[in-house]
Amino acid sequence: MRVAHSRRREGFALKTAYFNCIGGASGDMVLGAIVDAGVPVADLERELKRVGIDGFSLSDRRAQRGGVSGTLVSVDLEEKAQRGMHWSDFASIIDSSTLTSAAAESSRAILRRLAEAEAVAHGTTVGDSELHELGSLDTIVDVVGSIVGLGLLGVERVYSSPFPSGSGTIQSEHGVLPVPAPATVALFAMAGAPLVPAPNNATETGEMVTPTGAAILTTLATFRQPSLTLDRVGYGLGRKESRQYPNVLALWLGDESGAAYTTDNTMIETNIDDMAADMLGYLHERLFEIGARDVWFTPVQMKKNRPGTMISAIVPSDLELRAIELIMRESSTLGVRVRPLTRYEAEREVTEVDTSLGKVAVKLKKLDGRNVAVAPEYESCRRIALDKDLPLQDVYRLAQREAEEALLDQ
Repeated sequence: MRVAHSRRREGFALKTAYFNCIGGASGDMVLGAIVDAGVPVADLERELKRVGIDGFSLSDRRAQRGGVSGTLVSVDLEEKAQRGMHWSDFASIIDSSTLTSAAAESSRAILRRLAEAEAVAHGTTVGDSELHELGSLDTIVDVVGSIVGLGLLGVERVYSSPFPSGSGTIQSEHGVLPVPAPATVALFAMAGAPLVPAPNNATETGEMVTPTGAAILTTLATFRQPSLTLDRVGYGLGRKESRQYPNVLALWLGDESGAAYTTDNTMIETNIDDMAADMLGYLHERLFEIGARDVWFTPVQMKKNRPGTMISAIVPSDLELRAIELIMRESSTLGVRVRPLTRYEAEREVTEVDTSLGKVAVKLKKLDGRNVAVAPEYESCRRIALDKDLPLQDVYRLAQREAEEALLDQ
């Protein structure tokens, strides 16, 4: 999910945020990291007034956790502050606010995910689920404050490290709960978020990731470390002090290197020496149908000097298991090789351009907000070539030249 009300700055790479969950993540740790990275608390409070709620105030102070200096942000509730709210109350507050549509949408998505996790944890529906400790005003302040704070930083893409799982138990309104709490675990499972042990294999850490922190990051973030040209770092501090690890959430801000953006992919490969060509062709088609980004065959030499075919497929990581199941079912292979793959992609846009031969569909390539290349679409050029009885290569060359004159940044 892209962060609300941020804008691409022409001529610049994407502003990217990477949350390094060293000591875990909570709503106030996210706010602390944002403030430490350069957003004044007064600016956050100004934007939060657009929500139309009162009965709270924000405060911040510099402190240390281990050897790391950072910012501790507190959401202080007045006695009149509303508590015991439900998902429908949160939704009504967002719907009645003067937040931008993008900020409202992102806030609503996080709060909805939080309500869904609570419902899963307690075996109820979203409408019937009580939020208990999460149903107070500070939850909506943490969520909306995180959204508007990242927007004030100009963030367009959010990434996160794996979550540390924590250990031990905590006391709640439900009684004693294991760590991570059931609602937090539900959020991890809903997002397929990666988990790691506590730093230094610390024992009895207590709660390291709260439901609010998990809801914010699982809704906004992609779970991997991007390639960054680092601009600045902010540290949000947790409440507890640990002698085994710094209880901080780091926020790295910078521009993604290379192409405009990256996507998480999986490379799947297997070698075959006993399949007919038409069966391979069918598998090729089916892989593209389910969403593979690329599929190709390579001649290889196999055991006993047999000629064979290496099947290679690049698929989005969330399609990995589906693609493997398809290859295992539709081929004679007994196993596949799998590895993660980072793919840098330029932004692209398909548009139409007026040429002397008529309208031609073209694919426009963009880098850092600039139009850098254009390619006429084959089917569009083929139609014109047939309609006007012209050589296809002549149509393509003319469309290429006129599209470049019309669309490319000089």
